[in-house]
Parts: sequence; structure tokens; C-alpha cells
Amino acid sequence: MSKISGRQNLTAILSIVTIGATLSFGMAAAAAEDVTEDQILRALAPAAKKPLTRGLSVGPQQAEPVISAEEGRFVQKIRGRPSRSLSANEREEIAVLAKDKPNIDLEITFDYNSAEISAKSLASVQALGKALSSSDLKGSTFIVAGHTDAAGSEGYNQDLSERRADSIKRYLTDKFGIAGADLVTVGYGESKLKDPSQPLAEANRRVQVVNMANKTTASRQ
Repeated sequence: MSKISGRQNLTAILSIVTIGATLSFGMAAAAAEDVTEDQILRALAPAAKKPLTRGLSVGPQQAEPVISAEEGRFVQKIRGRPSRSLSANEREEIAVLAKDKPNIDLEITFDYNSAEISAKSLASVQALGKALSSSDLKGSTFIVAGHTDAAGSEGYNQDLSERRADSIKRYLTDKFGIAGADLVTVGYGESKLKDPSQPLAEANRRVQVVNMANKTTASRQ
């Protein structure tokens, strides 16, 4: 009886440990996937800090997005333009300028072959809307860049990435009242994969947001 009782106790203890580990892992995974308004604010504001969550990355040593007079003229030139109107050269110029500006790479995913925001990404888009409409960032000029995976032709993916960027812009203007001119949309298709080793991965179907010029800097141009 003592042996049986001992085995039962050991089994019960192992079960409790297993359940506890499972719950802890689940909580950690959920926390890792959450993207908050504060994290986005810290990423896009001057002297942004690196976030602590998975699925969210910012460039290193981001400082105030100070722009030269020439850059300021370029930003004004592309403000209010539809993404389809941007030339390949303009898209690349945006990409070059964005490298040194506060930016955040959100895994805002979309349904396959679609510009519809996936249900699991709505919370991230809402957090983005709250951040961009906050007093800290409102009035800045932001790039909203759409990306796709490598499925399909280059032409199709370019069009899809533009529609995805436009979808985010439409959501932000409709739901949060952000001025359309403050959101410059651009599509990169499959040309800038987040995970080149897995060109069809879901992580490649994403949107990057860049603070091109904050309202204080812009007022000095």
C-alpha cells in the first residue's frame, strides 16, 4: 500500500508541475505577443527604447527624427500622395531615409492573398492608432509600408502590398481620426522580406511604421 500511495503522490506532484509549467508557458507566450500603445510610443518617439516583446522590432539607437531641408521637401512632396503614384525611385528613397528614423516593425498580418487585416492583429492596429493619435505623436508624418510574402508574381505582390498599406491607413483615419496627409503609404511587395530564409512565412506579410518627421522638427522646416 505504501508503494502504491507513494506512486500516486509522485504522479500527483508531476501532474501539478506539468500543469503549472503549461500555464506559465501560456502566459509568457500571450505576454510576448501583446503589443501595447506604450511600446509603440517608445519606438516612434525620440530616443526610443527597444521593446521587450516578440513580433516587435525597432532599429538600434534611434534618435529624434531630425530631417534636412532637402529631406523635408521630399516628405512634403510625398504627403497626401496615393501609394500607387510613388515611383520605384521614390519608394527606395523612402526606404533609405527610414533607416535612420524611429521605426517599428509590427507583425500586423493579413489574410492570405488579401488586404483584410487578420482578426488576431486588430489589437495591434488599435494600439497603433492610439499611439499615433496621442499628444506625443499627433501631427507627425508617418510612413506606413506594406509588405508581402513571396507567393505570386512580383507585380501582384507589389499591388497587394500597396493595398495592405492603404488598408491600415484607412483603418487609422476612420477609427482614430488621424489626418490622411500625416500617413504616407508605400508598398514594397516581396522586395524586403523580413524572413528571407522562409519567403512564404506569415511574418513577411506585415506593415512597418516610420516616424519621418515629428511635429516639432517639421515646424522648423
